[in-house]
Amino acid sequence: MRKSGILMHITSLPGPYGIGTMGSYAYRFLDFLKQAGQGYWQILPLSPTGFGDSPYQAFSTCAGNHYLIDLDMLVQDGLLRQEELDSVCWGDNPSRVDFGCLYRERIRILKMARDRFQPNAAYQAFLAENANWLEDYCLFMAIKTHLGGCVWTQWPQKLKFRDPEALAQIRRDLDDDISLHCFAQFCFDNQWKALRNYAEKLGIRIIGDVPIYVPLDSADVWTSPELFQLDDQLRPIRVAGCPPDAFSADGQLWGNPLYNWEKMADSGYAWWINRLDAAAKMYDVIRFDHFRGFESYWSVPAKDITARDGRWEPGPGMDFIRAVQQALPGPEFIAEDLGFITPEVRQLQVDSGYPGMKVLEFAFDSREESDYLPHLYPVDSVCYTGTHDNEPLAQWFETADPQDVAYAKAYLGLNEEEGFIWGMIRGCMGSISRLCVVQMQDYLELGSSGRMNFPGTLTSDNWTWRADSGFDSEALANRIRSITKCYGRLN
Repeated sequence: MRKSGILMHITSLPGPYGIGTMGSYAYRFLDFLKQAGQGYWQILPLSPTGFGDSPYQAFSTCAGNHYLIDLDMLVQDGLLRQEELDSVCWGDNPSRVDFGCLYRERIRILKMARDRFQPNAAYQAFLAENANWLEDYCLFMAIKTHLGGCVWTQWPQKLKFRDPEALAQIRRDLDDDISLHCFAQFCFDNQWKALRNYAEKLGIRIIGDVPIYVPLDSADVWTSPELFQLDDQLRPIRVAGCPPDAFSADGQLWGNPLYNWEKMADSGYAWWINRLDAAAKMYDVIRFDHFRGFESYWSVPAKDITARDGRWEPGPGMDFIRAVQQALPGPEFIAEDLGFITPEVRQLQVDSGYPGMKVLEFAFDSREESDYLPHLYPVDSVCYTGTHDNEPLAQWFETADPQDVAYAKAYLGLNEEEGFIWGMIRGCMGSISRLCVVQMQDYLELGSSGRMNFPGTLTSDNWTWRADSGFDSEALANRIRSITKCYGRLN
């Protein structure tokens, strides 16, 4: 069936405490999606953010981001007092997330809640059900905090190399901090499950993102260094990135440690299967970020300062995909097949059976032939106006090559009466792709102020956009519903 959805990360929701949460505005947004006739809500990774506040640089692949815990719900549970929340300045600009404030204040506030919490049977069951990752993650975070936040590769040798006696001792020393992180994960789990249940009652499915790589500074690499390309001092040998192209002469140097795919294969890709199993419990549909990396990946010497001198290395290919499909037959996947796509990558995507992505903003690039024009889309694909890494449409119209804009106007029959942005949305909605996803910023007709991320940069603008409190108006929901109905995508 033809469906449509909206891309908007939870952090971008309005709310009183510096960041969007799993609280009342998230439930309001689900009501808005229902009224607008949408069947999907796409979000970014829910993991705890690390370097650059990016959800794609997380301290754990399985943990939830404690910033997303709704504090009003903890007040309702009797674990916090309103005056405690009101005493904190959560940032000066409600249109931007202040991650610095959250870093300073959020865990302190959660500690107040933890101190009033009485562990119960549900809490003990949560600890037992998630023991395969929770204990290591909470220990990792406790040590990291105790040592001033430094990267684990700079920890004392016995902790860095996970000496059993040293770990046992520091578990005893940091028991209170460890329990705080366990409590935060329990709160996250409860609130997320409640929100998921509400979405399910409304018939709305959640699309979640699984980044292909994890950062060096993560519980995942600390606990399983043998699964990554590290030397005997646990330093990366080669790191991830992407090659030079028309957009970047030096390519992009991401810096993530690369996988030791041979070692991963020896266990039947158990680490990946556990990771995807955790994701399947959180999301209805999983988007494989940087899917092309499973066919081949750009490998850069760790000492390099650009990605220019990297090389292509073979990925695990269908051997990995088959292992995932055999172990996890239930979850649905989307292959993020953007970037430098070769015939081999395309064949892997076809063989996997996962629908690929089509981004309308890429359709009119005059620098190269495009397979992103809607008349070329396969039915089994997901069409986007743009993703979190692209300009909102209003900004695209301002900054794109005039020839590209002219081509878009001619191809889609754009006109001022309808509005160029809504005409682009119509182009996506009218395609034969089974699923169409539109950024919330495009429905709000926002320009550069609404951009979520500019890849390859570290700025305070990345990941910080938040919508105004009245963004989910009835008038907008009805307009979205109208165009959704017109193209047979009503939920």
